[in-house]
Amino acid sequence: MKNYSVRLYTSEDYAIWNNFVSTAKNATFLFHRDFMEYHSDRFQDFSLLIFEDDILVSIIPANRVDKTIFSHQGLTYGGFVFDNKIKLGQVIAITKDVLAFLHSLDITAFQLKLIPSIYTDYFSEEIEYVLFLSNAKLIRRDCLSVIDLTKTFALSKTRRESIRRGEKNNLVIKEEPKFDLFWNEILIPNLAKKHNSKPVHTLEEISNLQQKFPNNIRHFNVYNIDKIVAGTTVFITDKVAHPQYISGNVQKNELGSLDLLYNYLITQVFKDKNFFDFGISHEQNGKKINQGLLFWKETFGAKTTIQNFYEVQTSDYHLLENVML
Repeated sequence: MKNYSVRLYTSEDYAIWNNFVSTAKNATFLFHRDFMEYHSDRFQDFSLLIFEDDILVSIIPANRVDKTIFSHQGLTYGGFVFDNKIKLGQVIAITKDVLAFLHSLDITAFQLKLIPSIYTDYFSEEIEYVLFLSNAKLIRRDCLSVIDLTKTFALSKTRRESIRRGEKNNLVIKEEPKFDLFWNEILIPNLAKKHNSKPVHTLEEISNLQQKFPNNIRHFNVYNIDKIVAGTTVFITDKVAHPQYISGNVQKNELGSLDLLYNYLITQVFKDKNFFDFGISHEQNGKKINQGLLFWKETFGAKTTIQNFYEVQTSDYHLLENVML
């Protein structure tokens, strides 16, 4: 079994990191340093680079909290990122050396929220098997509601009626370069009222990110007689369109604003993508389902796929030492 060298990311690795992300089999723009570092003040970065001799073969977007590292708490998904030529034996050896490296630094646990399979360019589940070998514990499982746009799907009668309601109300959908109206008039007030919370991204942060990733972050508003009534911000990867934010005013059901908007996105704007990912519909780390939210997504034709979260003890690196016969 080969040995790999592991070291922490530094700003001098910016170019080599981003070049690796651009060709990896299971990476998206969320792993680009320009995206990761918008919230660098909130997390202690502990991203790792893994080399075979002088060749970069894997990266891990990560942050540290006390004696645990996470992949990465500021990202929707993460874990080990690999080149598309990686083999299972290499993944086993790389994981062993990463866990041993962390253990040597007195880090006791590594939590990974894996990238859902719909986002990867190639099969990328080697790490699931390696985590099994290393006695990792499944600590959370999210359900994602996803439309497979490569196959036939059907909207329910309820959704079709609501879409027609939006058409009859002459609602207008516009792609907008700015987020101000939606953030200030719809999103922030709704989150404060319903959940006593704020958007993960501030208005300044999402605006700056969109300028850096204009093809990956797009925003759409819905207007009723020139007044904003709903909107959504969509994160876009090679295969997937995923609404990161969605919200409407109190008249959203009466107007049919959100249904009209999402039908437009699914059937026109993103029809050439492989998947439309509505995201999760649950709370309490996956233990409780928001039934109304799930119903809305499923009546668009969405089906369920999962995202797994694991914790592995770094001291168990030795379990990967004699796997290959």
